[in-house]
Amino acid sequence: MSSSTTSCANCGKKNRVPAAAGGVPRCGNCHQPLPWIVDASDDTFPEVAERSGLPVLVDFWADWCGPCRTVTPILEQLAREMAGRVKLVKVNVDRSPAVAQRFAIKHIPMLVMLGDGQVIAQRSGAAPAPELRTWIEDALKVRP
Repeated sequence: MSSSTTSCANCGKKNRVPAAAGGVPRCGNCHQPLPWIVDASDDTFPEVAERSGLPVLVDFWADWCGPCRTVTPILEQLAREMAGRVKLVKVNVDRSPAVAQRFAIKHIPMLVMLGDGQVIAQRSGAAPAPELRTWIEDALKVRP
């Protein structure tokens, strides 16, 4: 399982964040929650997304999709703002057809919010940050 490096918004220190782990990733220096933004594939999706202790926002996207490229920085910023509350998992539908088929992805970008491995909300298409923030906050309220 891979890991990524992210900088702490609070103290600026770089930290390694694993793709899958229990709990919430925290800065090794100041112990503040870190944003959790990872990629998942057909092979890693169950461990990375479905077994997460945090609610998971799954972003189904593709390299060739213009709206996907528009929404990616918005989702990453929201994941940074909601560090410790939500995990952003990105799934490239061209490289992970089994996961895309399992969730019946017909349009991208498609956002699916998982709570305890179960779908609690979904929406398709790009949207501005305030609209996506509200959608995520509303989905977090109905978490099982």
